[in-house]
Parts: sequence; structure tokens; C-alpha cells
Amino acid sequence: MTTRTVPDRRTRRLARHPWDPWKRGFDLAAAVLLLAVLSPLLLVVALLIRLDDGGPALYRQTRPGRDGRPFKIVKFRSMRSDDALERIGADADHERITPLGRVLRTTSIDELPNLFNVVRGEMSIVGPRPHLMSYLDLYSDRQARRHEVRPGITGLAQVRGRNALDWATRLDHDVEYVDQRSFALDLRILVATIGTVLGRDGVSAPGHATMALFEGNGENASDARPPAPVSAR
Repeated sequence: MTTRTVPDRRTRRLARHPWDPWKRGFDLAAAVLLLAVLSPLLLVVALLIRLDDGGPALYRQTRPGRDGRPFKIVKFRSMRSDDALERIGADADHERITPLGRVLRTTSIDELPNLFNVVRGEMSIVGPRPHLMSYLDLYSDRQARRHEVRPGITGLAQVRGRNALDWATRLDHDVEYVDQRSFALDLRILVATIGTVLGRDGVSAPGHATMALFEGNGENASDARPPAPVSAR
């Protein structure tokens, strides 16, 4: 299996967009403001997780960022701690998720610590969600273009179906965002995210705690599919 390489500087320059220089400033200002406003909620949630089973409040995992560079994503822990898993013998994801964790996931509160990743410059407020490192070698060339930008807390795929989308559709939306990104599109996605979260739409794929693992689809039909009209449905 070949391993994807990080694009060189010339490739990254060609991938730049007029919104990119301004986007980082917007992300930083928004993340700092949100952390200040939401700090009481973050502290309460962290305390509730600790009291629930005594495990750590935060969960960290290596994910691919822009150009596929790894970083540690930070989330509120929604699954049982290792000690709790040993006590109850849980195995499947739906058994490992705590009742509190289920609430955190359906309300997307578990993603709020991603704001620290935004402050550090590893993520954006809006962009393709960061998936697993093991997926990097499974994307088609077109699908891999999702890594031309920083991953986001929310994105086009999240407001068009979230985890209920099949993988080909989800990755199509990610690439569409890369091609069409702009301040106006980011604002439309942010507004649409409020409705998605409040409606608790697409929290999980049928039969899964979140979504099925991506197993790759190569240069499939979705690579030739024309982009959908730009909107944050």
C-alpha cells in the first residue's frame, strides 16, 4: 500500500483561495470569543464526566489536519473509561457510550473542546471534519483534496446530513467545500449548523453508534459527479 505524501509548498500555494488569509483571523477571533462565553458550560460538562465514572473529562486522538499532517483532536469523552469497561465488559460502541455521552453527542457538546484546536491553528470553525489517520490511503485522489484546507468543527457535510450520509456523498460535500469556500458560505454553514444541532439531525447512521468505518472506494462514480449547487441545506 502506498502512503500519501504531504503536498509541497508549490501545491499548497496553488490551492490557496482569497478567503484563506482572512479565514484564520476569523477562526481565532470566533474561537476565543466562544471559549470565553461557553467556559461555564465547559467546566460543568467536564465535572459531570468526571463524576460519572471517575475517568478523564477529555479525549484526545490523532487525526489528519491540513495536508494530512497529524494533530491531537480534543473532545469531551463520551465513552466509558477503561476501568469502567473492564467492570461491565462492554465491547460494542453502543455499549461503550455513557448515557451522559449520548446526550453530549446528540447535542454536539462533545465537540466544543475542538475550539482549543482552532486556537492552536490545527482546525477551523468551518471545514471538512477530521477523520481517522488510517483513512488517508483509502481516499481517491479527488477525495484526498479535502485535506487542502484545515479540518473544521462543522462543515458542508454536517449540515447536509451529518453521520446519516453515505461516505461517497459525505466526501463529495467536503471537496465541494474546498472548491467553493468563502466567507458567505462559511456563514451559511454556521447558521445551518444551529438548526442541525437543535433538530439533532443525522447524529448516527442506521445501525451504528455514529457511522460505519470508511473502507475506501477508489476512483468511483462519485469522482465524476458534478458538484452540487452551493448552498448549506
